Amino acid sequence: MLDSRIVSVKVTGGFACFTRPDLKVERMTYPCMTPSAARGILDSILWKPEFQWYVRRIIVLNPIRFTSIKRNEINTKQGKEPIIIEEKRAQRNSVILRDVAYIIEASIYQQQLSDRNKPEKYIGRKGIDADHDGIFIRRVKKGQCWRRPYLGTREFAAEFMEPHGKEQSIKETIPIGSMLFDIFYDANGKPEPVFFYDVAIRNGVLNCEVPENDKMMQSSHMQPPIDSETSSLIYAFNQQEEKEAVL
Repeated sequence: MLDSRIVSVKVTGGFACFTRPDLKVERMTYPCMTPSAARGILDSILWKPEFQWYVRRIIVLNPIRFTSIKRNEINTKQGKEPIIIEEKRAQRNSVILRDVAYIIEASIYQQQLSDRNKPEKYIGRKGIDADHDGIFIRRVKKGQCWRRPYLGTREFAAEFMEPHGKEQSIKETIPIGSMLFDIFYDANGKPEPVFFYDVAIRNGVLNCEVPENDKMMQSSHMQPPIDSETSSLIYAFNQQEEKEAVL
């Protein structure tokens, strides 16, 4: 069930690269953040197996500026044997974004609701109980995260904060065509790329409330088996975090 309440987080960075998968060798970025990158940032701040993030909109705050850089990469994947960098190094050009800023608007999606895991536990009850923010809001205010969020690739770290309410989106309409929405995993863990088409940034806003988003809510990639060691560790961590929140 999709919760109607919306939370917002502002992310900024000096550089970003949301790579187009149709260009295999040289990296070329999309003109704005992709929905999968936005979900990754939200997961970096707060990830729970009880719910998924439903990205509603990505608001572009800064004018879109491209720049070109050359980076050292490698021509092989990591395997059992160590990689000798000097033998596998390759220099590739990348067209990336610079001086980016976005506001991500998202809601919580839960397949099963329970009294212990209501959405307000994570996002609070704005306007009703302002003295008790949800876990996500508290973590944004404190700058806490599971791992450092990044803008497309790990070397482009992102700063995140609460929007101050006076941000303005760019007043441009930029056609994109097709865009990678996310990677869908079926019940057997088999990945499948999900694209959405006829995409455009309209008046500085990328609308993500599309049928492809509904499909992603059924993906299994964020749902480890209930009896797995990962689930046990997550449960223990959640219990400790809730105890600290009460104290």
